[in-house]
Amino acid sequence: MPKNASKTIHEISTILGRETGFSGKLKFQESLMIRGNFEGEIDAQGFLHIDEGAEVRAGLIRASSIVVGGVVHGDLEAADRIELLPTAKVYGKIRTTKLRIADGVIFEGRCEMIRNPSDFSPFATRAEPS
Repeated sequence: MPKNASKTIHEISTILGRETGFSGKLKFQESLMIRGNFEGEIDAQGFLHIDEGAEVRAGLIRASSIVVGGVVHGDLEAADRIELLPTAKVYGKIRTTKLRIADGVIFEGRCEMIRNPSDFSPFATRAEPS
């Protein structure tokens, strides 16, 4: 499969199940689906799918691509794209190069679209504000 091709549910390498509750810092390279609850920080180079029924509370969620079908309280950054499915509820900022929002989504926050994808890397180290 080409490196930039979209992942499907059949290509998810790790799943945190519906009965799973997890807190801390998640890092991964390939793909992850969250079906349960997560609280903490997600800083990943891979694809992230937050499934319908899942709830994520995070200050910042970074991944190459993010699909949301559940509830997210926190900011989302994706180098490639973010897709909000009809069941998604997002409370926070979105920053990405491509965004798809389905009918029925609840989104409360701010969105920043990156005009030049080659100038945007959410994985670059940022200077902390003073």
